[in-house]
Amino acid sequence: MADPKGFLTTPRQDWPRRPVEERVRDWDEVYVPDALLPLAERQADRCMDCGVPFCHEACPLGNLIPEWNELVSRADWHAAADRLHATNNFPEFTGRLCPAPCEAGCVLAINQPAVTIKNVEAAVADRIWADGLAPPRAPERHSGKSVAVVGSGPAGLAAAQQLTRAGHTVAVYERADRPGGLLRYGIPAFKMEKHHLERRLGQLTAEGVRFCTSTEVGRDVGAAQVRARHDAVVLAVGATAWRELDVPGRELAGIEQAMAYLPLANRVCAGDLDVSPLSAAGRHVVIVGGGDTGADCLGTAVREGAASVTQLDIYARPGEARDETAEPWPTYPKIYRLTPAHEEAGQLRTAPAADADARLFAASTLRFGGDAAGRVRALHLTEVDAGRRPVHGTERILPVDLVLLALGFSGPERPPGGLLDQLGLDLDGRGALGRDARFATDTPGVFAAGDAARGQSLVVWAIAEGRACAAAVDRWLTGSTQLPCPISPHDRPMTL
Repeated sequence: MADPKGFLTTPRQDWPRRPVEERVRDWDEVYVPDALLPLAERQADRCMDCGVPFCHEACPLGNLIPEWNELVSRADWHAAADRLHATNNFPEFTGRLCPAPCEAGCVLAINQPAVTIKNVEAAVADRIWADGLAPPRAPERHSGKSVAVVGSGPAGLAAAQQLTRAGHTVAVYERADRPGGLLRYGIPAFKMEKHHLERRLGQLTAEGVRFCTSTEVGRDVGAAQVRARHDAVVLAVGATAWRELDVPGRELAGIEQAMAYLPLANRVCAGDLDVSPLSAAGRHVVIVGGGDTGADCLGTAVREGAASVTQLDIYARPGEARDETAEPWPTYPKIYRLTPAHEEAGQLRTAPAADADARLFAASTLRFGGDAAGRVRALHLTEVDAGRRPVHGTERILPVDLVLLALGFSGPERPPGGLLDQLGLDLDGRGALGRDARFATDTPGVFAAGDAARGQSLVVWAIAEGRACAAAVDRWLTGSTQLPCPISPHDRPMTL
C-alpha cells in the first residue's frame, strides 16, 4: 500500500454533489465537475491492500481494486487505467451507476466507512479519457468468423467489444434508433451524461464493431436470416418485460409504466422532442415501486416541474446501519440510502404526504379512482406489515394526476412469432432464457447473456455477463480462447 496509515489518518470523502437548487434546473450530472480527481489520490490512500481482498471477491467483474487503488495513490494514472481495463470494459458506466457491492465487501467497512472504490474508479475512467489513454484496440488479425449481437445494452456492448478484439467480425442489432439500450434511454442524464456512452460507442466503431440500429431481429429481419449471415448469435436483449399492477382502476388514463416515461425524458434531453408527452410538469405524481427505477422517475419528475411527487415502497424503512445478525459483513446490506433524487425531493418539499425524502414505506396500492373522463385522480393505499399484509384502519388516499409503475421486470419480451419463437427458445421458471454452463441455448450457435438470461440485475453484472459470454463464444468458434471469463452462468447476483 502507498500509505500504511492512510486508513487511519484520512477520513472518507465522497464526490460532492452540486447544490439541489442548482442541479434540479438542468439535466447535467449531479456531482460537482472537476472535484473528483483531486479527491481520488487521497481516498485511494485509504486502501489497506488486504491480504484477502474481499472487495475483489464482491465485484462480479473481479476488478483488481487494491492494485489500481495503489497506482492512483501514486498518481500513476496510465498504469491504473491498464489494471482497470483488464477486467472492466466500461468503468465510466460502473463508476456512476453501480451500487458498489465492492464497498460493502471492503475490509475497512467492518468498523469504518469503506474506501470510496466507486469514486476512484470513476476518476480513473475520466482521467484516461482526458489524457487520451483509451485508444481503439483493433485486432491484429481477423478470424474469418462473424458474430451477431442482438441488443446494445452493457452486456451486448461488452460482448461485442471482447469478440471484436479477439478477431471476429461483429454486428450489433439494436431495435432503437441509437445504440446503448437502457444506458441511453433508461438511465437519466443526471445520473450519467450521454457523452460517456458516445465515447465508448466511438471506440467500438473504430475497433470494427458495426451497429445496425432501428433493426428488430424477429420483425425487421428474420432470426433465420441473421443466423445465416453469422457463425454465432449472442442474445443480449435484456429483461424488458415490465411487471404490471393488477388492481382496480388500472385501465384509467394517466397510469404509465416507468419505461414508457423515462425514454421520453431522455429524448427531450437529446433534442428529439421539445416536451415529453408524459411530462410531469404541474402534475401530482405517485411512483409505485421503491427501487432505482422509481428513484430515476422521481428525479426526472422533479426536473420536469411536478407539483408533488411521492414514491411508494412496499418494504419497511430499512435501518441506518448494517444488521450484523441478518446481513453480516461482507454481504451487501439493505440499509437506508439517500439517493440524489430523494435528497432533491426532500429539500424541495415535493411530497408533503410522505417522509422527508418523498417516500412512503410499507405502503401498498389498493386501487385507483378516476374522474368522469376516465383519468386517474386518486390512489388508495394501505400500510402493510412485515408479511406485506394490509394493516386494518390505515387506508388513505393520495391525489394524483400521473402514476408511474416502477415494479421491475420479469424477463425478456416475447411477442408471438418474434425472435424467441423464431429461434425455438423457451423461458425457464424464472422467466429468463435457458442456457447451459457455456452460455449456450438449446439452439446451436445461439448464446444468451445479461438480464435476458440472468434476470433483472445490475450494470456490473451485465458487463461481466457480456465478457464471460464472449469468451464462451470465442471458444466455440475457434476451439480455445484467450479472453477472460469472470463469471459462470450459475453465479447468482446478490440481492440489492
